[in-house]
Amino acid sequence: MNARPFKKLPGCRREAFERLAQPALRPLPSVRMPIVRFKSVGVNIDYHVEFDGHYDSVPHRLVRKKLELRVSSTMVEAFLGQQRVAVHAYSAIKGAFTTLPEHMPASHRAHREWTPGKLVAWGERIGVACAAIVRWQMEHRPHPEQGYRACLGLQSLARRFGHDRMEAACTRAMAIRSPTYQSIKAILTNGMDRQPAKAEPTQTSLPLHDNVRGPDDYH
Repeated sequence: MNARPFKKLPGCRREAFERLAQPALRPLPSVRMPIVRFKSVGVNIDYHVEFDGHYDSVPHRLVRKKLELRVSSTMVEAFLGQQRVAVHAYSAIKGAFTTLPEHMPASHRAHREWTPGKLVAWGERIGVACAAIVRWQMEHRPHPEQGYRACLGLQSLARRFGHDRMEAACTRAMAIRSPTYQSIKAILTNGMDRQPAKAEPTQTSLPLHDNVRGPDDYH
């Protein structure tokens, strides 16, 4: 078919290809063209954006802005208009955060001098309950910076109210299953750490009631 002569033109398809098309051909790309996905996102108050359940940081000045994500199998790029404002390695770990120091506000960068180990060690110097509260902050916050801020707040309370009252407040907070900074602050402010804990009522025998049968009814 390619060698069959044209009816109205000189030559054949093969000759036309070799004369016109073949000189313009270039080698195929050495790597496969990446398949990318796009998503419009809003920047959360913690200056992170979400894709597939993972959170990547962008410059904090972009809080509440709308960005466009370009996501490949290896990279997440964030664009404000035509300007690329952030790039991260793609991570499929749901619920985790990837945060670059340069994206943080100055106040958050200051917290980076504190490590989880140093914060837990501080809590242990106060007492067992305080250390447990610090560990809870590290393990149950969606972003480590939130836990750091809470722990620095606990340090401020300890300086204000003293170590003994701080440990007592942490003990009460653990007992009522509310190990948060706000709860401990309320306990200290209201003096609840100085009040004896109420014992839970216990019942050592069955109540007297016509509908409760005794051992003689079971043989």
